[in-house]
Amino acid sequence: MSEVFEGYERQYCELSANLSKSVRRRLQSVEIEVFGISLVPWNSLVHEFGILKQKKQKVSDIRAGLKNAEDLIRKMDLEARSLQPNVKAMLLAKHRLIKDQTDDDYRAVESEQ
Repeated sequence: MSEVFEGYERQYCELSANLSKSVRRRLQSVEIEVFGISLVPWNSLVHEFGILKQKKQKVSDIRAGLKNAEDLIRKMDLEARSLQPNVKAMLLAKHRLIKDQTDDDYRAVESEQ
């Protein structure tokens, strides 16, 4: 197998794990705060705006991480395509699985918007 591809894959796995933790932790914390708004008096619109602004920033941070993941996926694709056919097919299949997962993650973040 290609050491370069494996290096990109390791970087992607680390990034993906961190993004998954970040998505769960950050979006859940925002949801808890959003549910907490109903306990705040209605004249506290400033508090509500602050939470929405915080959620937008967190989603923006996650998007940046997904962009980095997409860059690694593109590098994996180029590396896999440059190899011999027997290795190429195996790595392109792995690449497809990783790309599909990242696309799913991106759609999940977009639906939170």
